Amino acid sequence: MNFLDNDDKYLRAQERVSRIKKFYSSLISYVLVISFLGALNYYTNEWRHPWFLWAAFGWGIGLVFHALKAFGWNPLFGKEWEERKIREIMEEEDQKGRWQ
Repeated sequence: MNFLDNDDKYLRAQERVSRIKKFYSSLISYVLVISFLGALNYYTNEWRHPWFLWAAFGWGIGLVFHALKAFGWNPLFGKEWEERKIREIMEEEDQKGRWQ
């Protein structure tokens, strides 16, 4: 049983590391592309109309959600809530089975 638990923990850790790695790749892409767009915006109109901020804002929102998922920050429905709900449903099923 311990061997299986370790394999399961390893696979979950590997999956989490993969999500974090993808987030950092997205972050690097964000910084590079937004920097390029900012430089292009400055070159074309010296930031009189900072249009690159629209791209930075839109992409930034997506990046925030990506970070929340990658690092497991979910204040409403986190792992603790999920495990508690699973136990609650299992107990309900046990109670139904006993009294029917």
